[in-house]
Amino acid sequence: MKFSIERAMLLKAVAQAQSVVERRNTIPILANVLIEAEGENVQFRATDLDIEVVDKTLAQVERAGATTVSAVTLHEIVRKLPDGALVTLTDDSAAGRLTVEAGRSNFNLATLPKEDFPVMANSEYSANFAADAPVLRRLFDKSKFAISTEETRYYLNGVYMHIADGAGSQNLRCVATDGHRLARIDADLPDGASDMPGVIVPRKTVGELRKLLDDDDAKIAVSVSETKVRFATENITLTSKVIDGTFPDYTRVIPQGNTRKLEVDASDFAKAVDRVATVSSERSRAVKLSLEEDKLTLSVNAPDSGAAEEELAVAYSDENLEIGFNAKYLLEIASQVDRENAVFLFNSAGDPTLMQEGNDTSAVYVVMPMRV
Repeated sequence: MKFSIERAMLLKAVAQAQSVVERRNTIPILANVLIEAEGENVQFRATDLDIEVVDKTLAQVERAGATTVSAVTLHEIVRKLPDGALVTLTDDSAAGRLTVEAGRSNFNLATLPKEDFPVMANSEYSANFAADAPVLRRLFDKSKFAISTEETRYYLNGVYMHIADGAGSQNLRCVATDGHRLARIDADLPDGASDMPGVIVPRKTVGELRKLLDDDDAKIAVSVSETKVRFATENITLTSKVIDGTFPDYTRVIPQGNTRKLEVDASDFAKAVDRVATVSSERSRAVKLSLEEDKLTLSVNAPDSGAAEEELAVAYSDENLEIGFNAKYLLEIASQVDRENAVFLFNSAGDPTLMQEGNDTSAVYVVMPMRV
């Protein structure tokens, strides 16, 4: 195998591959990227046995062939090459070596046989549809902060993507929760998605998927089965196993009877929370919200380090209320708001609080209060 490729294109492909491979693994081949050159294209394939990414790019192929080489080492080499360099990769399968040349630089890397590389089995997908990149980006970006990191409740370690019944129509919905906060984001149902089974997309897959969604004009081909999910652009295909578990009935957590309405500038609110939380060094630092007519007072009292208080002008006309929240959770939820105003709906100091963006109910957040 021998081919030449522009450094920027090679770096993009190898960067995608090396982020999928597990740094610490007991199977040496899983640290490698499979490079396949044929025709006018080169494919870079990487897997950790749960996720597989394939990046197809144009190259000047002199001799077709395939080999595997350490993804992390190749990425480090290409990253340090000068911009605009033309990189030539030559495989000597007899010697088990791959030569990487660019200008006056020359590297000689150990390879492993391509036959040892595990390729993820193709699945029969029960639903295939296309979605605009910005739509998927919004669904996953706004929900992923609430993914649980608790391994014992593994079924919460991802985003639950499914079909939900909205007001007179069906929606494509993403939900994530860790038991302390919940995010539920809706989008119009794409054509062909109505037969999609509900799947839990793992946290790592959500992170890798984000790299495919930067191009606002891109159409993403989505394929879903009971056990796998696949996202594909013109050049990159990301295939992942889904979490084998049942996502809990999240609808029971979303409060329906919260009537005390607070409307506040989302940016001002987030900055104020951040400022008053500075005095507390605890991870689970609590911020107290004291609500009076058209006035919100944020306060933190940390006996060891001090206290802080800040007032905000808000729209609130209900009876007075004092309620406490984890500062980190408040900040993460407030930072999701794209519109100017955040609307909080309270019931009492001990009940879950609902938050949405203005009058838009397609993005709904729930956060549990804390004792303060």
